[in-house]
Amino acid sequence: MKQQFQSFFKPLLGAFRDLAPIILVIVVFQLFVLHQPIPNLPTMLAGFFCVLFGLALFIQGLELALFPIGEKLAYSFAKKGSLFWLLLFAFLLGFGTTIAEPALIAIAGKAADIAAQASLIASSEAAKASYANGLRLSVALSVGLAILLGVLRILRGWSLPLMILSGYVMIQLLTPFAPKEIIGIAYDSGGVTTSTITVPLVTALGIGLASSIAGRNPILDGFGLIAFASLLPMLFVMLYGMLVLP
Repeated sequence: MKQQFQSFFKPLLGAFRDLAPIILVIVVFQLFVLHQPIPNLPTMLAGFFCVLFGLALFIQGLELALFPIGEKLAYSFAKKGSLFWLLLFAFLLGFGTTIAEPALIAIAGKAADIAAQASLIASSEAAKASYANGLRLSVALSVGLAILLGVLRILRGWSLPLMILSGYVMIQLLTPFAPKEIIGIAYDSGGVTTSTITVPLVTALGIGLASSIAGRNPILDGFGLIAFASLLPMLFVMLYGMLVLP
């Protein structure tokens, strides 16, 4: 029991350390810059402790489940020697974790409402739902393809900086031709890959795959999938805007 308590106390202390700067900034600006008392202090304290315990549990869950699962799956697929199943798993991992991302659902819905207000699409609920689902599908497909290409990069030893630079060049070349109404959404869509589920699973996949292949360095080759996956959503959303918006 004591060991279990200590194993939970450590991530709890780490979560408090991570949240402390945020709380400090809020308190300093609220009391010494705005000169106003903190509103609803009991409710905010209750919310803070909920976030603290939730973050500690989440971090412990990552260490106990998501990271080991990603690494073991990558290792098993590499040992199995089937490129098809490995690439299919990589694509479905990126697609599945992104299509269900709550932040993406909210952003796509808000973008559809604004597009309808600007008369870019019909104001009916069906038209807004179709536009929002198209945005979600575009981002999810792009992330799935990015993870697939990232796995191929690890297997083939391709240069990560060259791939990232090439992606940004393509984004800059495509931006002048994309509808101006979609550019901001496209640039923000790259941030969906930093979700709480996608990052640990994809990172664990890269590290596990690099660790299981001879001649690959987990530090040099295992990381970088998230950075690459942030590029393709920008391209896909701009292409989607060019096809859908007038």
